[in-house]
Amino acid sequence: SPEELKALVDAAHGIGLMMFLDVVYNHFGPDGAYLHAYAKRFFDEKVHTPWGAAIDFRQEAVRDYFEENALYWLNEYRFDGLRFDAVHAITEQDWLDALAARIRREIPDRHIHLVLENERNTARHLRPVGGFDAQWNDDGHNTLHPLLSGEGEGYYEDFHADGAAKLATVLREGFLFRGQESAHIGAPRGEPSAHLPLTAFVLFLQNHDQIGNRAFGERLARLANPDSLVAATALLLLCPQIPMLFMGEEWGATTPFQFFSSHPEPELARATAEGRRAEFAAHGWDAAAVPDPQDPRTFLRSKLDWAEPGTGEHARLLRTYRDLIALRRTEPDLADPWLTGLRVDYDEAARWLVMRRGAVAVAVNLGPGPVTVPVT
Repeated sequence: SPEELKALVDAAHGIGLMMFLDVVYNHFGPDGAYLHAYAKRFFDEKVHTPWGAAIDFRQEAVRDYFEENALYWLNEYRFDGLRFDAVHAITEQDWLDALAARIRREIPDRHIHLVLENERNTARHLRPVGGFDAQWNDDGHNTLHPLLSGEGEGYYEDFHADGAAKLATVLREGFLFRGQESAHIGAPRGEPSAHLPLTAFVLFLQNHDQIGNRAFGERLARLANPDSLVAATALLLLCPQIPMLFMGEEWGATTPFQFFSSHPEPELARATAEGRRAEFAAHGWDAAAVPDPQDPRTFLRSKLDWAEPGTGEHARLLRTYRDLIALRRTEPDLADPWLTGLRVDYDEAARWLVMRRGAVAVAVNLGPGPVTVPVT
C-alpha cells in the first residue's frame, strides 16, 4: 500500500540508507495496462518495439504523463533517486534531457540521483552536459564476464577477444564502445567518455537481467573459477566506478535466479512459457529443460538461502567483500573519481592486470595458473 511504501522509505532514511526506484518508461507491461485501448495517440504505430507500438514521446501530453510520474515518486514518497530502464528503447532521446532538467528545476532543495540504463552509451546525457548522474556500465560487465566464464556468444562477441586490453580501457575510460563499429549490431555505438568522472559509471559483475535471462539462471559463481572471481571483485570494489552488487553475490550464493512470472491470464502465462522455451531452443538448449516461469517451483528455487552467509567458504567470501569495501572507504587514494591518478598495466597472454590509484596498486590474476606481476 502507499502507506507501507512510505514507511519503508522513511525507515531506510532513519538508518542512513538511500532508496532508489526502478522506473520503466519505455513500455507498459503485458497485463493490467489498458492505455492502448482508449488513448490511441499515446502510441506511435509506425515504430515497433518488442512490446508493441512505441510510446510516442513527441506528444506533449505523453511527456507530461511520465514527467509527473517521476515527480510523484520523488515528492510523495521521497525516493532519493530513480533508475531508468532501457532508455535506448525511447524514440525521442531529447525528452530524457528535458525530464532530467524538469526534475532538477522542480526539486532544487535536495540532490536527486538519476541513473540510466542505456545500451547506446550516449555520454551527452550524463553530467556535466546532460542532467543524469550515472549509467549502468554494460560494457564493463560484458568485458568481465567472458574473461571469467569463457563465454563469447551473442553480444559477448564484441568483448571476448583481447579481454585484458578491453578491461583496461573500461577501467580508464568508462565505456569500451565510444563510437567504434560493433560487430554484434553492425553499426557504430557509443560516444567518447574519458572526460567524465568515473563515478558516472555503475560497474557490476552480475545483475537481474544477466542472470535471470540465462536459460537456467546460473550465477557467476557457477560459471567462473572462484579465485578469478575474487580477483575481479577486487577490481570492482576498488576501482573509481560505482560498484553494484546483486543480491547474494557478496557470499557466493548457490541458488539460481531464474526468470519467473505470475500472470493471471492463462493465455499470457502460456505464451510467456512457450516463448521462453522457443527462444532458448533456437540457441541449442533443450526446450523441455528450460524452467517454466509460471511454475511456483521456479520462484522457490530462486530464493536466497539465508543459512549460507554464515557457513564455510560463503562466510570467508563475505569477509573479503567487507574488507574490500572498508578499504575503499578508508584509503584516500581510492576516493579519487577522476582519471588523473589512475593507471592500468596488463599482460594479455598471461591475463594479469595492475590498476594503480595513487600509491595503491591492485594486482589481479584472471588466468588459470600462477603468474609473476610487476607492481613497482
